[in-house]
Amino acid sequence: MQVYRTPEERFAALPDFPFAPHYLTLRDGLRVHYLDEGPRGGPVVFLLHGEPTWCYLFRHMIPLLVTQGFRVVAPDLIGFGKSDKVLARGAYSYAGQVAWMREWIEALDLRGMTLGCQDWGSLIGLRLAAEMPERFHGVALSNGGLPDGQEPPRAFAIWRAFSRYSPVFPIGGIVKRGTKRALSPLEVAAYDAPFPTRASKVATRVYPGLVPFAGNPAVPDQLRAWEVFRRWDKPFLCCFADGDPITRGGDAMWLERVPGTRGMAHRTLHGGHFIQEDDPAGFAAAIAEVVLTRPG
Repeated sequence: MQVYRTPEERFAALPDFPFAPHYLTLRDGLRVHYLDEGPRGGPVVFLLHGEPTWCYLFRHMIPLLVTQGFRVVAPDLIGFGKSDKVLARGAYSYAGQVAWMREWIEALDLRGMTLGCQDWGSLIGLRLAAEMPERFHGVALSNGGLPDGQEPPRAFAIWRAFSRYSPVFPIGGIVKRGTKRALSPLEVAAYDAPFPTRASKVATRVYPGLVPFAGNPAVPDQLRAWEVFRRWDKPFLCCFADGDPITRGGDAMWLERVPGTRGMAHRTLHGGHFIQEDDPAGFAAAIAEVVLTRPG
């Protein structure tokens, strides 16, 4: 298995990113990078990034959550950030990424987690919650979901085609176009930092094509996860953005199907797809409310 590990000097002097790196090696030898901030005895907040970002996405939210006494863990998915990047396209799958993250959770023995997720972080994080609900306290979901065979929105179909066929794939530029506020050149460069070569971007190009819309082989797994959420009575809060053309309105199915959404203070955040950049305080407040909500 050919693996690329981004040189550490690529991450020198990133803006607003003072966090110490942590690493865990999985059974297959792949190394997962993660942040682990706040008191070890505090309630655990599990922040999971999506495509094509990495845990740098949460840099403005982490201090807001830590100051409330929460322990915040934020891994980089395999293929992203400071985690190892397998160079073969065929090594990546939806089920495989869920399995990698499940092994990481079990190795750290994380329990009582509140999941804060968006984009592919929701596809993976929600599957983890469905597969190991005993480890989760609740969910704060923004700009994502759990597709189970629908036709893709037109905006997503365009994005999927771009990720597969475009000769250039500027990670930082893609994130910049998915926000409402203007990212600085240094912030754009920070999103580019993990991916200095064309080969290192393989996962970022693969994952849009793995979203389980119509005909995708992952649909049966999604349907099994939905059966869990139809019975989910733990806190579940939706906080979608008002300016995301791909996921706008995606909270409706959760509010309709998931018992745990009842009585929660669902809200609309202000920004684009990468709401962590546009409204970090709003997203952090939504997560904190879930942490502090008693089940049932």
